[in-house]
Amino acid sequence: MKGLLNKKIAIAADRQSEAISVLVSKQGGSPLIYPIQGKWQLNKVICKENVLALIKGAFDWVVLTTGIGAKSLEEASIELDMRNEFFAALSKTKIAVRGSKTLNWLKESGLIPELISDDGTMESLIYLLAKQSYPQGKTLFMQLFDQDDLLLESSLANAGFNVYLSKPYWYEEPKQGILNELIEKIKSEKVDAVVFTSKTQVKNLFQKQEHALSLTSAFNGRVVAAAIGKITAYEVEKNGVKTCLQPQNAKMGEMIVRLSEHYNTLCTE
Repeated sequence: MKGLLNKKIAIAADRQSEAISVLVSKQGGSPLIYPIQGKWQLNKVICKENVLALIKGAFDWVVLTTGIGAKSLEEASIELDMRNEFFAALSKTKIAVRGSKTLNWLKESGLIPELISDDGTMESLIYLLAKQSYPQGKTLFMQLFDQDDLLLESSLANAGFNVYLSKPYWYEEPKQGILNELIEKIKSEKVDAVVFTSKTQVKNLFQKQEHALSLTSAFNGRVVAAAIGKITAYEVEKNGVKTCLQPQNAKMGEMIVRLSEHYNTLCTE
């Protein structure tokens, strides 16, 4: 039985929305796309400045947090005709990484990290860095691709590191009209479920305090929250949502199947 039959499934993703829509339709559901991801835009000038700082800085640690961010630094080094110097600087530095895509980029480049976040979160990586012997006075180059830069910088500074932030991306907010429409659909329970593929989508949904309690109430009521992985699911649950469905493996197809199975289970109870 197709568990999503007659179910309206809101999709908060942007880039993957069409693929998810097809998966929802195959399970009998009606996909509704509300792209609230927003967009990260690259500032190439700042990216090149970051590369030069890394090459000339003699850092004790380099922290790489996203594959796309690390790749952008590499591309900037190529434009500067300093790719060899860029990788030479990395090879002489202890490297800490978060995320599978970041780790894959590192392996493809022939580099081995000193530290890897066990659960893929920045909190875990910061904890591992803070446990290092004698961090006081150590210099740290941190590549970021998120909005939590001040909090992360403060945490590492409190642990004793001198932090250089590499943040060549600026964030373009999602369209307010689309965000407001999704908020109202959830609050009025005119959708059966919402599918999230990143924690940024969750943050954008809950960012306005005047809507937060009503959204949490809806998700704890009839509207089902589904997330592609544990980091996104954790962001949902941080907002007071008691249950967020997630697949065993962080894949889109498995996420929709998990959602379908959830409704099939309800039908048999």
